[in-house]
Amino acid sequence: MVDADQTFVIVGGGLAGAKAAETLRAEGFTGRVILICDERDQPYERPALSKGFLLGKESRDSVFVHEPAWYARNDIELHLGQSVDAIDRTARTVRFGDDGTLVHYDKLLLATGAEPRRLDIPGTDLAGVHHLRRLAHAERLKGVLAALGRDNGHLVIAGAGWIGLEVAAAAREYGAEVTVIEPAATPLHGVLGPELGNVFAELHREHGVRFHFGAQLTEIVGQDGMVLAARTDDGEEHPAHDVLAAIGAAPRTALAEAAGLTLAERAHGGGIAVDERLRTSDPDIHAAGDVASFPHGLFDTRLRVEHWANALNGGPAAARAMLGKDVTYDRVPYFFTDQYDLGMEYSGWAPPGSYDEVVIRGDAGKREFIAFWVKEGRVLAGMNVNVWDVTETVQKLIASRTPVNTEELADPHVPLESLAT
Repeated sequence: MVDADQTFVIVGGGLAGAKAAETLRAEGFTGRVILICDERDQPYERPALSKGFLLGKESRDSVFVHEPAWYARNDIELHLGQSVDAIDRTARTVRFGDDGTLVHYDKLLLATGAEPRRLDIPGTDLAGVHHLRRLAHAERLKGVLAALGRDNGHLVIAGAGWIGLEVAAAAREYGAEVTVIEPAATPLHGVLGPELGNVFAELHREHGVRFHFGAQLTEIVGQDGMVLAARTDDGEEHPAHDVLAAIGAAPRTALAEAAGLTLAERAHGGGIAVDERLRTSDPDIHAAGDVASFPHGLFDTRLRVEHWANALNGGPAAARAMLGKDVTYDRVPYFFTDQYDLGMEYSGWAPPGSYDEVVIRGDAGKREFIAFWVKEGRVLAGMNVNVWDVTETVQKLIASRTPVNTEELADPHVPLESLAT
């Protein structure tokens, strides 16, 4: 029975951690809630960092999960700029990294997130090499893009994933020259496959982005600490004043690994292995957000999801599980993007090789359509591009696991709702 004498500790001050703290109070927990964040900024949401905030269309204050006074008002002990460097599972304590202070927990939530993967090539120590994960990164990059646009400067982006493409769109809106280097044959190959990746390639080409596919960076050339060019493994050299490394993110599992918690296999994206209640191999420790790898019955596999909706929903689910409530975390994965005049929402999970065909409803050429990844008639994922108010229906199609007639799925005259019953 949870009571006022208990202490719940949350390590990680991102969206998952902040929403978990909010949920604990909303569910009536009256004990201590300690939220530890290794950044000096209070918990914030990340999507705007590569979208509205980066473009100067959203204010700094708009990204925060709660207003500053909310934490004190709800008796949340918020520790900013603090890190945890050890967990003692026997004593049930966490240790602060700066001064060694020990804090007891009855339940512990690890929401440590992920960190940008680094380029392991010469030249990454130059001043013009950037990553985008944190608010401080976005603030710096916003100034860089504005300067590049003003001075007709060149930005080279390593990686044509979501972050790479969103920053490319922002850079072009500022007026910068942009070259994207990508080892695969299309953008977003690992998420959308070759069929839909070209939609985004053409979108960016229309806005002046240059792509160099089938290659990867081998060296960033500089002089006097500044970037001059980027070289690829096929012998090409690309002019550059700044370089963004957008080659993915790695789950921050060091703390969990040192504590002896079970980790997920790399084949499943790594991360901390949890069960359907988001419990780790230690029943008093839960994990949520980017760092958690959970079994998803809908797709018959273990998933680690690095998107906003997973943090938004996973943090509260973990909090309820910590309170002993009956929880099964089986949300259909969801994410969205905005690039130029294209808005997109994606639901489901369909990596290359997992599906038989891609069914298009609408006009892909006009970039107003819904794409469905289908296996044996069953919808695994759906992506609506500049088509709105269909996400709930698409998710019902996925969750039903019921085969559909693909001709009807492709026919805009057949109500989508009629297929999701």
